[in-house]
Amino acid sequence: MSKLVTIYGGSGFVGRYIARRMAKAGWRVRVAVRRPNEAIFVKPYGVVGQVEPVLCNIRDDASVAEVMMGADAVINCVGILTPNGKNTFDSVQSEGAARVARIAAQQGVRKMVQISAIGADADADSDYARTKAEGEAGVLEHLPDAVILRPSIVFGSEDDFFNRFAGMTRMSPILPVVGADTKFQPVYVEDVARAAEAALTRDDVSGVYELGGPDVDTFRELMTQMLEIIRRRRIVMNMPFGIARIVAFFAGLGQTLTLGIVKAPITADQVKNLRNDNVVSDGARGFAELGIEPMAMESVLPDYLWRFRPSGQYDAIKESAKNLRA
Repeated sequence: MSKLVTIYGGSGFVGRYIARRMAKAGWRVRVAVRRPNEAIFVKPYGVVGQVEPVLCNIRDDASVAEVMMGADAVINCVGILTPNGKNTFDSVQSEGAARVARIAAQQGVRKMVQISAIGADADADSDYARTKAEGEAGVLEHLPDAVILRPSIVFGSEDDFFNRFAGMTRMSPILPVVGADTKFQPVYVEDVARAAEAALTRDDVSGVYELGGPDVDTFRELMTQMLEIIRRRRIVMNMPFGIARIVAFFAGLGQTLTLGIVKAPITADQVKNLRNDNVVSDGARGFAELGIEPMAMESVLPDYLWRFRPSGQYDAIKESAKNLRA
């Protein structure tokens, strides 16, 4: 019988790619999510019955344990960028990760992969970075042989980074960014999924791996590359951290007063994170040790950012038509 993996947060941006990859590798996949009815799209990743979305609340022991029953391995992809109600950084990223590992140890599940993030630091000012580190510690406390994957900012067709900023160019001639000189090492989501598969299927993979793509660029340089791809001219304006903190405060206040109807474009915690470079540390193990050659952004971004061009899919045709002679 094929092996079974439970993927917590398996319908999210990164999780869905891991789920698809594990299904192609022949595993049965249980996708544990808060709203299974909104995760039906994962079912065609495999043959009938191979991939199933199931209800799970990562804050509840019984819920986590139920969807793990009979699993040969678990992957935790659950993470949040902004807290919402009971889903706080501590309850989800710190306590939730530790809960999955503790119950896995109780059930005799030996293989676990924790999706963390570059910059995870127990002493960080940012709650996001701090709880990511606490989650890692909680996992390793219960499962010392677990694999921790720390990706830099992840890009792909459903990402909330390039898609978000490309969408902003439709409404304004100015593209404001916080931390224009902060460096990133964007990593393709499919490469992260390949790393997760390697972590489960190979016996020589354990410990922490930092995952970054082949290119290191500043925030400003990333926006410039994006603008070239979508063929729009915009002014990339750096927003000083002091002003960004004020904007984040009032944006957060607006979100609170509207009960979340109006979403804050940036939070105070994100401003703290943007002060630090998000690149692979010197001497850290990464894709090379996993035998994976990461994909470059220039090979992927045009495949999904074309829709933000002034004429969308017709942009290339219009450019070609300019070269026609009467």
